[in-house]
Formats: sequence, C-alpha cells, structure tokens
Amino acid sequence: MINKNKKDEMIKFLLEHANPSIKRRVKSEILNNLTPQEAAEYQEQILAEPIMRRIAEIQRENGWIGQGFNGGLDTQEGAVKYLAGKAINKDTPVLKNAMGAFVTIPFSDPTYYDPRGVLDEFKYPCSGFNLHRCACIARAGYDDEIDISPQIQLAVDSFRRVTEIDSVFDILHTMKKSGKIRYVFNDYEKWPSRHHLDILAHTGSWKNGVNIKTVADAINEMMRTDNPNLVSFVPSSQIGCTGGVFPAQGLTVMGSGVYPSPILCEIGKNGKDYNGKYHFELIEWFARCGVVPFVPALNEIVEEIASSIDDDGVCRLTNVPLDLFKAWGPFGGLQLEVDWKSKTRRDCDITFRALLILYYANIGI
Repeated sequence: MINKNKKDEMIKFLLEHANPSIKRRVKSEILNNLTPQEAAEYQEQILAEPIMRRIAEIQRENGWIGQGFNGGLDTQEGAVKYLAGKAINKDTPVLKNAMGAFVTIPFSDPTYYDPRGVLDEFKYPCSGFNLHRCACIARAGYDDEIDISPQIQLAVDSFRRVTEIDSVFDILHTMKKSGKIRYVFNDYEKWPSRHHLDILAHTGSWKNGVNIKTVADAINEMMRTDNPNLVSFVPSSQIGCTGGVFPAQGLTVMGSGVYPSPILCEIGKNGKDYNGKYHFELIEWFARCGVVPFVPALNEIVEEIASSIDDDGVCRLTNVPLDLFKAWGPFGGLQLEVDWKSKTRRDCDITFRALLILYYANIGI
C-alpha cells in the first residue's frame, strides 16, 4: 500500500520535471484538474517536439502515416500509438486524419501489406491486422466514433474461453507445418492475446462486475505453472504467425525483456522465482482492466512497485526493460520524454508508468 504522502510526492516530482505530455496526463488522468489554458499550452509544446513534427511530415494526403502499417514510428500503427500516448487533443489533424485512414482504406490495400491476405480475426484466433487497428483506435479514444464493439466483445469472449475449457488442446488440432507436427487453433475458436488485452485496457464499454471477474479468472488460469506440458506452451495458427498470443500456462509480467519472453515463465518456474523484469506495459493494461484485486500475482507485483517509491516520489525499480520503453511498435513503446540523455528524464518516464499502475490498480490512490 502506498501512502498519500508518497503519491503526492510522485505527482510533485512529475509536475516539476516531466515532459509536457506526462504533465498533461497527470493533470487529466490522475488529478482531473486540467484547465483549458493548460491544455492549450501543453498541446502547443507537444506538437513542437521533433518526433511529433516528423510524424506529421510523413503523413500522406489520405491520412495514412508512413509507408506501412505494422512497425515503428514511421508506420501507421507505431505513430498512432505514439500520438495517443503523447495526449494530444483528439481533434488534432494528424491524429484525426490517421483515424480517417483507418475508416477509408481497406485491408486489401497494399499499405497493410499482409502476404497472408485479409484475415478474419473471428475465424483465425489472435490473427489479422484488424486487431492491431482496433487497438490503435481504442488507444486514441476513437471507439466512440469508429465502431469496434464487435472486437471488444471478441476480446472479452477470448478471455472467457480460457475459463470454459478443460485444456487448451480442446480447441486445437494437429497440422504439419515446415516438416513438424504442430497444434493449431480450430477455426472460429477463441483465445486471448496482447492485442485483445490492449483493446480492453483502453475501452470501458465492456466493463461490469461479471466481465472483469471473467477476465481475472482467465488471467489466474494462464498464470498457473502446475503443468509442465502447458507452461510456456503458446498455441499457433494454421495461417502463420500470431504475435502476442498468451500461453496456456506461465503467463507473467516478469519476463526477460525480449519478445515473446515478456509474457512467458521459464519452464518449471513462476514469475516470483524468475529473476525477470517488470513489464510496465502489461501491468498497466491489467490494472486498467480492473483485474488486479482478483489476481494475487498481479496484486503482489503492484505492491512491490508501490514499495519502490522513494521519499522524493521516484520509482527506484532497477529491473525494468528499458529497451521496451523506447521501442514504439507492435510489442512495446512507453517513453514519452523526448530522450533519456538525463537520468531525470528516464526517472520521469518510469515513475509516470508506476503512478498510472498504482492509480488504475487503486492501490492507496
């Protein structure tokens, strides 16, 4: 449990030292006291940053950012997630036009460049660029203007499916791929992935007591480590790679720092025994979903984060995957400071994420 004084010190530290995006989000998300004048000042400062100007420069006339979809800050996906994280106004042209591109450009367009063709995320579990697209829309707060309700329900149902079956093998079949026999999803089955979690973490329409408890039960199930045959076993798809699929068992937020290991325990070990790194992105998403009170492993980790806050309000955890803070793309991206040339800027980014986790987990805040 974090005491009020430390929470206040975290906020004081960030409002004194952090980037305009972080200051704006502290005032709007945590304190709920952002004034119109402050919003306008922060908006001007954020848009003047070099990365923000670069994103605007590479946006095409149709609203699409960069040349491709899936990737870093020079792609539609990476740039949109960055814009959303920077907390610019929702109607800022660069963001609004990018959302327009999501509506007008079909998945068959070469800008998506999926060599597997247009994939139905309902037929092929955890697959298809539409899950990535919907996660971008959710992060940008445009789910009230662009209908992603079917994918929100799919995300809830995908977690629920974990609680309905006796074993993940009940929804898989064998298939020979690259000379090996693999277990792949049956068509029209459901299973959760990080993109489903991303969608749920950044939307609210699905949230009620039953759904939150269902998601929590699924997380508890996937965090088990009592079956060596299931620990770190990740189901696959018959149509190719399905990035970010959660394992049958061994799900953790204390991984090594390189995808896909951030979500996987080592065989035979649980997250507490494994000397891994705190993956703030996943922890924050779980906290935003409201499941921390119902998942003992997550509650324990959040308490550890709370206990790491020093008297100056700075998060002092050392085992944080700094590379994933910096890598804005499909599987990472948390850095809001323009650079980490000073230790204070790095501390601001890490402390801000710690504050969000404690706030959304409702740990003494």
